[in-house]
Amino acid sequence: MPEHSRKSAIYRVSGLSPRKPQPFEIVPAPDELQAIAEDLGILGLRKLRFTGELSAEGKADWRMDGHLGATVTQACVVTLEPVNTRIEEDVARRFLEEWPPLEEKGEEVEMPEDETIDPLGEQIDLWTVMTEALALALPPYPRADDAELETDSAIPPGAAPIEDEETKPFAGLADLKKKLEDGGD
Repeated sequence: MPEHSRKSAIYRVSGLSPRKPQPFEIVPAPDELQAIAEDLGILGLRKLRFTGELSAEGKADWRMDGHLGATVTQACVVTLEPVNTRIEEDVARRFLEEWPPLEEKGEEVEMPEDETIDPLGEQIDLWTVMTEALALALPPYPRADDAELETDSAIPPGAAPIEDEETKPFAGLADLKKKLEDGGD
């Protein structure tokens, strides 16, 4: 399996052919995997692979269609034990020369709703696209299969625990309505 450095994942736009798609495959080396894991705040990262192609879109814009595959290790949110997760994610980006898009220009510029568009510069950095896509694909609350949250209750000695029905704000209205309909007893 080929290993690529960050430098080989940066493409100069002037060097890309507008007629022929540019395939890419990025497989970081072990030390780069460790650095990415540290940057993302996860326990480990292995088998990271980002493949796809860059192709011209219109006269000046570029499109990237790719696939990200990775195995990540994160701490379980309950037990802090390592949890391995396999990530398989399709990734698409459009790099636009006209930024922000014409329909969104004005005095104030907000982020466009389309999250797949980026401004086109002199280079397209697929390493950044890869790490960004990986960060977004990480499970927000990794959990081991056998991990269960323990529930504690703070009940004063001798008091009965509050039941779920008692915490519902409108639970007593049905009883009140029935009493009113029956004559107010």
